[in-house]
Amino acid sequence: MIVIGLTGRIGAGKSTVAARFADHGAGVIDADRIAHEVLEEADVRRELAERFGPRVLGEDGRIRRRSVAELVFGPTPEHARSLEALEAVVHPRVRRRIAAELAAAELAAAQRQAAERTGGRDVLVLDVPLLVQSGWDASCDLIVVVECAEAVRRARLAARGWTPSQQAARDSAWQRKYAAAHLPADKILTVDASGDLAYTSAQVDRIWSGLFD
Repeated sequence: MIVIGLTGRIGAGKSTVAARFADHGAGVIDADRIAHEVLEEADVRRELAERFGPRVLGEDGRIRRRSVAELVFGPTPEHARSLEALEAVVHPRVRRRIAAELAAAELAAAQRQAAERTGGRDVLVLDVPLLVQSGWDASCDLIVVVECAEAVRRARLAARGWTPSQQAARDSAWQRKYAAAHLPADKILTVDASGDLAYTSAQVDRIWSGLFD
């Protein structure tokens, strides 16, 4: 099985790239989707309420993600401490789920190839923002970095309803934690997702074709 790591800044277009790989038949493990599922777990809700107070819970008892984001994303030391506390609760659980889904995908691929007795290769995309920091790059045969012009990225975030201050808060966290990653140069390809869907898809298509050369 070929494992592709997918990384890039928020709003760069990772979901679009992952979806195009999926169109070709790749499986996708989406860390953000898993993180959202983890936030629904009762023990996680309890731990976060104990750490941040009842304001992070809605009337239905579910985590109010916007409230949590306001506490953990920002330029101050308190924001940084709060982000570390959030990650200490969420990241181990996300990591276990990613590992389980990766193992299941590898087993299914091996069983499928044994049953079909073909030399075909399955492809799995790991869409993980903290790909290198979490050590998942070691599991990848290839890493695709999604790049995007800054003006386009900011326009996309604004279209999601994010204010300039909210964008700046996320960018501060990125600079502090994510941008320090050192990607293994021998595994990297890039996709520029600044343009329209056809422009981005064509680049993914070329990468896909190259996987089987």
